[in-house]
Amino acid sequence: MSDVRGTRTGRTLPPWWAVLLVALAVAGLAFAIGRFSTFGASGAGAAPGNESPEAGFARDMQIHHAQAVEMSMDIYRTTANDDVRVLAYDIATAQSSQRGEFYDWLVKWHLPQRGDQPLMAWMTAADTGHDHTAAAGASEADLLTEMGMASEAELERMRSQTGTEADCTYLALMIRHHQGALPMAQALLELGSEPRALQVARGVVATQSAEIDLMTSLQQRLSCTG
Repeated sequence: MSDVRGTRTGRTLPPWWAVLLVALAVAGLAFAIGRFSTFGASGAGAAPGNESPEAGFARDMQIHHAQAVEMSMDIYRTTANDDVRVLAYDIATAQSSQRGEFYDWLVKWHLPQRGDQPLMAWMTAADTGHDHTAAAGASEADLLTEMGMASEAELERMRSQTGTEADCTYLALMIRHHQGALPMAQALLELGSEPRALQVARGVVATQSAEIDLMTSLQQRLSCTG
């Protein structure tokens, strides 16, 4: 992967890109191995139920990943910055693939793609340090904000911007978006038991933590403010 990118940009990738590439390669290998043997190790056990943390994670992360793909493709089409473009492409392709797997889990478990519980309600028993408010009767808009999701107004603002301004807005929104995903993955690691789901959750924590570090470095290089 690094050779291809080095050829495309015509330069040597900086050290912080190399760190991310290693993290992505490890997570991608684990994802690929598990994708072709999904649930093979646990086939003798009972499938997760409708109220399980695995089902809740799969449903909520489909919603979460869908917006990450949308934001990333928006900036991919418009940015002139090679680093932002490569990052956006990686996020869009990786999360699109994972979203498809989450959908497939629910199909295999014979569960509906949408549950009847509020977003993140399945996390209530988890001790993630996250200020989860579903049990307090929060609105769906509040829960989406808590998940790190961008509002439609924020997305429209990014789309109306150009150049470094748009890149900086994308990075800020995506950092917040990733930060919202980490407690969900950590909650599944605490509450879940399905081996493939736990493997993916560990990959989410590793990859998105590395991408947060990368995006923070990009913000500094672009002199983003606010």
